[in-house]
Amino acid sequence: MATYDPFRDLDRLASSLFDARRGPRRMPMDLYRDGDHYVLSADLPGIDPGSVDIDVDGQLLTIRAERTLAAGEGVKWITREREAASFLRQLNLGQGIDNDGIAATYSNGVLTVTIPVSEKAKPRKVEVVADGAAPTIRTHESADEPQPIEQ
Repeated sequence: MATYDPFRDLDRLASSLFDARRGPRRMPMDLYRDGDHYVLSADLPGIDPGSVDIDVDGQLLTIRAERTLAAGEGVKWITREREAASFLRQLNLGQGIDNDGIAATYSNGVLTVTIPVSEKAKPRKVEVVADGAAPTIRTHESADEPQPIEQ
């Protein structure tokens, strides 16, 4: 059986009164590049995967999610610290992203979004072609005129 703690209830009341963040919550995330794609991992504990909405509009990636709490009829709450909440995160993708190849998975409370780099933005080697069929290198072996050497 839980004991009554008036200070905990007072703290919860003060937090709810002075909490300026009544709108969508921001989700903590990590973002890194792994080879030819970026990986975004965002914490969304307790989220129904069906409530997650990911949109790409031009270069703007938007992630929205909702956490709803079930409240059974006739339930008498002893304590209720978890809140229903909505989450929102927006990122500017910039240039060089393959928008059509973006994919997402949700596992163990973590949303993972894979963002591939477009073919045009991938690093590549540029071949240097010599002018003419075979380049000519001139060397000086004597005080006379330099002699061409064919390669």
